[in-house]
Amino acid sequence: MARTSSDIAVKTRDPDEASPQPKPRLDLFKFVPFRLNRLAAEVSSALAVEYQERHGLDIPAWRVIATLGFRNDACSAQYIAQCTRTHKSTISRAVTTLLNEGLIERVENEADRREFRLQLTKKGRTLYEELFPQLLRREDEILACLSAQERKQLSTLLGKIEQSLDLIQTSEEADAKQAY
Repeated sequence: MARTSSDIAVKTRDPDEASPQPKPRLDLFKFVPFRLNRLAAEVSSALAVEYQERHGLDIPAWRVIATLGFRNDACSAQYIAQCTRTHKSTISRAVTTLLNEGLIERVENEADRREFRLQLTKKGRTLYEELFPQLLRREDEILACLSAQERKQLSTLLGKIEQSLDLIQTSEEADAKQAY
C-alpha cells in the first residue's frame, strides 16, 4: 500500500519547546594562553629582524647571548634553557654555533670542576652591547600603542601571572634561589 503525504506524520516543534543548545566551543581568540603565545611569537619575530638580518643570529642564539649578557657571572646551558623556556637541545645547538663563532666561551665551574659554564667573550659582549639598545628601541615601537600608564599596568599584570605560576622574575632572584 502506497503512503500518501497525509499518511506521513510531520513533527512540528512546539513553540514552548527549547531549541537544542549548541555545544560550547573554545574561542581561541579569547583564550588567554593562546593570545599570550601568539603575542610572544609575533614580538619575538619582530625583534629577531634586528639580530637576524644584521648579525645572522637565530632566535635561540640570541637567547643565549641575551641571557649571558644580562648576568654578572657565567652560567650553565641548563640555566639558559630553563630561563628562556627553550628546549635544551635547541640551546645546545646554539651554544655550539656561538662557541665556533667566538661569541661565547666555556669557563670551568669553581664549585664543580666537572662542569663548564658559559660566558660572553669580548666579541660577544660587544655584540650584546650593540644589540640591546636596538632591541629596547624596537620594544618601544611595539608598545607605542600603549600609554605610559598602560605599559606600567601591563608589566604589573604580567608580573602577577608570573608570580602565580611561581616563575622567577629577576636574575637576582634566580641567583639567590640558585634556581635554574
